[in-house]
Amino acid sequence: MKMPDLTPLVLKLKDKGLTLAFAESCTAGSLAAELSKATGTTGVFLGSMVTYDTSVKQKVLKVKKKTLDLYTAESHQVTNEMVLGLHSLLKADVCIAVTGLFGGGASETVEKPVGTVFVSILFQKKVEEYREVFKGDFEKMRHQTVAFIFQKLKDTVERHFLHD
Repeated sequence: MKMPDLTPLVLKLKDKGLTLAFAESCTAGSLAAELSKATGTTGVFLGSMVTYDTSVKQKVLKVKKKTLDLYTAESHQVTNEMVLGLHSLLKADVCIAVTGLFGGGASETVEKPVGTVFVSILFQKKVEEYREVFKGDFEKMRHQTVAFIFQKLKDTVERHFLHD
């Protein structure tokens, strides 16, 4: 999956007066790094929180221990709590949270193999959830995840501003 040119997306967000923030786990700051390459990020991009460890998800984003225990750190339930916690902290118009399995030893199962990623996008008081499974080594899966998230963000923005 090719990394899209993010400048048109950033300029569209800027034109609409929208801000953007990330809560990253498995991407470990890659969303922020890619977005910062685009022209026009000042005033649009508020920041990114890398909440890799579950204790940080709990302390910073207020993910409930019960949610982590019931559903594991790699789940829609956790990304939903991450995205709501991020919105509570930064008040960005568009908040995106991601978590997933890029290696063994976590919560992988037959139904949730290594490569499974969960993404929640909060926009206009609604959360859109995505679950995707990527193949390859750690770097390839991370790259595919970042490209996937930016494509979903672009789709979301276009859907809401179709007639502009």
